[in-house]
Amino acid sequence: MGFLSGALSCQGLPSFARQLNMQCIACHTEYPLLNEFGRQFKLSGYTLAAGSFSLPPIAIMLQPSFTQTQSGQAGGAAPGFAPNNNFALTQASIFYAGRLFGPYATDLFGTEGGAIADKFGIFSQTTYDGVGKAWSWDNTELRFADTGTWGGKSVVYGAYLNNNPTMQDPWNSTPAWGFPFSGSGLAPTPAASPMITGAFAAQVAGLGAYAMVANTVYLDVGAYRTLGPQFQRAVGVDPTGEAQIASLAPYWRLAVEKSTDSSTWELGTFGMVANTYPGRDSSAGEDQTADAGIDSQYQYSSLSSDVTVMASAIYEHDDWRASQPLGATSNSTDTLLNEKITVDYLYDKTYGAAAQIFNVNGSLDPLLYGGSTSGSADSNGYIFELNYMPFNKDGGPAFWSKSNVKFSVQYIVYSHFDGTAQNASANNTLYFEAWIMF
Repeated sequence: MGFLSGALSCQGLPSFARQLNMQCIACHTEYPLLNEFGRQFKLSGYTLAAGSFSLPPIAIMLQPSFTQTQSGQAGGAAPGFAPNNNFALTQASIFYAGRLFGPYATDLFGTEGGAIADKFGIFSQTTYDGVGKAWSWDNTELRFADTGTWGGKSVVYGAYLNNNPTMQDPWNSTPAWGFPFSGSGLAPTPAASPMITGAFAAQVAGLGAYAMVANTVYLDVGAYRTLGPQFQRAVGVDPTGEAQIASLAPYWRLAVEKSTDSSTWELGTFGMVANTYPGRDSSAGEDQTADAGIDSQYQYSSLSSDVTVMASAIYEHDDWRASQPLGATSNSTDTLLNEKITVDYLYDKTYGAAAQIFNVNGSLDPLLYGGSTSGSADSNGYIFELNYMPFNKDGGPAFWSKSNVKFSVQYIVYSHFDGTAQNASANNTLYFEAWIMF
């Protein structure tokens, strides 16, 4: 799974804006980066609404793009593409996202039944991969959410069923919705990344429960298991060669958030442990992978400026009880560390800039990292991005309310790539994108 895996999904949706009768900036600084109200909306299970709305919770996203790498890729960047300087529809997605029954719950179930039905929300994304030329299901989640009190303190609580660990998290410092929020499918990416950063995305189903107490303490516990190969193929996922969770893989998340009138600060931990059959092959027993992460997010908002600082570190320990006997790894155990620090700035809700420093390093393992000349997982560098969102404040053209568009230019600079500094810069990537939501 590449370093930027999982970066092509979206969360800032016009269907949410129409349900809330608000502009995108009510929930986001620059989408999909959530502000405090956006985090509350997500905790509510995507069910908050304002006024009356009549449209079903449907939205569409298009991401046309241009990719240039410092050196061309022999044989083409992907089947059907040139070695370099490629235009593509990176992806196109259809969303059903908001209240599960849209504006129709009362009509379907009556007043009392509708009130209960409106506690269920959904985020469902179906995506066309313009590089792989295929449709598949993408980030998908069903939620129930409600409010109450515990020990005299307010509580928002709920349960979820989703297909990607960390997609339920309300902060952007965990993997599923982390920066970079989008990226090219036509550029090389480092081979090594922790399991929790996308290795199971769309391959699993996870059931969990969460609670936010007094807008301060957040707790989330869940468990994931691999979906059957027949189901995966039915939703457009190829299960060939994937690691299959042997039973259930527990997931945990604990975070504390402190707020002032203009800022919030979060500090937390998260992790997952999975016993897996490598390549869905159970003949040699099970591997075990344990990921433990820490993260922090600081956010300041004013009328003119929004600043978000995100940091995370994920440590992974792999016990190759099955993979080494099968000849897939050189070592019986390996470790991996993934570190990121990101600063995102938005001026006048329109002009954005972001920068990230990233570092991945781990054990030397020539079989596991066979594409590396040294058998090393080490990759590091910088990501720089500029954004322009002309509709972010006024919600786009009148013919389709709450639409938005983000024009981005992104540049990735590598100091080391898959274990070597020599020629790492050949993978440097310039990426232009229009992110269109309606």
